[in-house]
Amino acid sequence: MTHSGEIWILGATGRVGRAVAQRLIDQGANLVLVGRDETRLRNLGIAARIVVAGGAESTASEIARQRPAVVVNTIGDYATTASAIARAGLPGTHYLDLANDVLALQRLLALHDEAVAAGSTLVTGVGFGVLATEAVVAALCEGQPTPRSVRVDAMASVAIEAGTVGTALAASIVDALVGGGRRYTNGRLIKAPMAADPREIVLPDGETVTSMTMPTGELIAAHAVSNAPFVVATTSLASIGPAARAALPVLRALVSIPAVRRFAIKRLASVTVKASPPQRANSWGHAVVEWPDGASREGWLRTGPEYANDVVAEVAVRLARGEGKPGAYTPAALFGPDLATVGGANFILDPSR
Repeated sequence: MTHSGEIWILGATGRVGRAVAQRLIDQGANLVLVGRDETRLRNLGIAARIVVAGGAESTASEIARQRPAVVVNTIGDYATTASAIARAGLPGTHYLDLANDVLALQRLLALHDEAVAAGSTLVTGVGFGVLATEAVVAALCEGQPTPRSVRVDAMASVAIEAGTVGTALAASIVDALVGGGRRYTNGRLIKAPMAADPREIVLPDGETVTSMTMPTGELIAAHAVSNAPFVVATTSLASIGPAARAALPVLRALVSIPAVRRFAIKRLASVTVKASPPQRANSWGHAVVEWPDGASREGWLRTGPEYANDVVAEVAVRLARGEGKPGAYTPAALFGPDLATVGGANFILDPSR
């Protein structure tokens, strides 16, 4: 398969960037690798054109000048950089990112009218968490009246690559802490405790996972796809002990100071982690939907360990083919819940019935 327009991978030397780039090359995409270090880009051994850009501002300038067909943003810190990079391609360039925090999704989705006017498609939250949960909600709500409440749980099984945490992930962690907990109550996004409401969730394969509330992009997507007035989102990645939960308000107050935030991101980014395999064979998206009459439905999405990379590549290819529509969306809102079955993932709906 070939594409007439270029697909740019921002952050191509990172773990996700490398994996997505290889998938797109295998599909015959007209690929461009974008990053800070030309030597590292060439050392990837991927036959693609290279663009060297020193940061988000420089990258945005190159996008505005060269007008690629699709931009795949894997550089992170999406709340700060995504809107500027997406806007740089207007009109005409399509954009997608892997954001999964409340502020980043809100800011990108707020560009909907601009994107419609420009004829560009912007997709945020492409990856595991947002799609794996919003797709389950969409499938459960299909053909049904507006539900009263929705709970979504993202239980990722992640392989860790040896090396440093990196600025992108560090910024996401710190900014989630700064933003504090969130939930929807009576249709309004309100503050809520972080890492609260711990639950032991039994997976369809019999394993048990602890999941706690966090202000993630899954919350925004689940509310948007269901219109439920009460929505809560949890993640297994937030599973921490009582002492750590008690310290969260103090930590949040400290990192809310701009200078402390910058220092915290810098220090966390430099932390070295050891390689480790995925915690489980599968990752799981889960949702429970309840209606005003008391009826309820439950659903799961089972995915493999490389799911996020598969989804990013699939959305990039669809956008390059012109299969999107102008505006700003989360992935299932744009392409429907069946998008979630990429890479062999499958739904398990109402398993107890």
